[in-house]
Amino acid sequence: MPIRAVLWDVDDTLFDYTTAAATGMARHLAAEGLPEGYATADEAGDAWQRLTRHHWQRFADGETDWQGQRRDRARDFLARPLDDTAADAWFERHIAHYEAAWALFPDTVPALDALAGAYRHAVLSNSALEQQHHKLTVLGVRDRFESVLCAAELGISKPAPGAFLAACEALSLAPAEVAYVGDEPDIDAGGAVAAGLTGIWLDRQGRGGRPELVRITALDQLPGLLAAHTRFGAPDTFG
Repeated sequence: MPIRAVLWDVDDTLFDYTTAAATGMARHLAAEGLPEGYATADEAGDAWQRLTRHHWQRFADGETDWQGQRRDRARDFLARPLDDTAADAWFERHIAHYEAAWALFPDTVPALDALAGAYRHAVLSNSALEQQHHKLTVLGVRDRFESVLCAAELGISKPAPGAFLAACEALSLAPAEVAYVGDEPDIDAGGAVAAGLTGIWLDRQGRGGRPELVRITALDQLPGLLAAHTRFGAPDTFG
């Protein structure tokens, strides 16, 4: 069955989240001052990333809501009690620095251009709709996607099959007609395959080591990969 649509992850797939997050936090710390308990800005930045992963997992597991994980990240990072208003205010100041550092990867728009006439496009993200809609709009690509589906509104997160199937349903396509592209081998590519989609791991760092997954290392490889799938029924793997 030919691929008719590409379903996209956003962060560290289309959008350079890692660089924006590090740059945004560095600027935030320069403005706010280094919190007690951290010897250097690098140590504080590493701690922020650990706390981000921890509280995002709590959000994905349904233990807290979108705003709750933000507030808890701020409280744990600063290691002091903050009421909701103070936590929200601190996080909003951080967000201003983070958003100022937003950028797409250089290969994002050329890949979307190359695929525009041949495939439909949508987004499935383990984030919140307001956040990702705003992000894609600011970055100038929101109109490239028919729909944007996010875990906060779906009530289910990748790699659960239901998240991928909800996106296929939104496109009115069978899972076999949809390819999913994302930077996480298990959450994105592995989860998509388990749900019956064609999962494609975008391994920008060249980590490799997952021969069972279809892998590309840059988005300029994606058009040829999808064309090969359409012609021969089995995609190539790029290393």
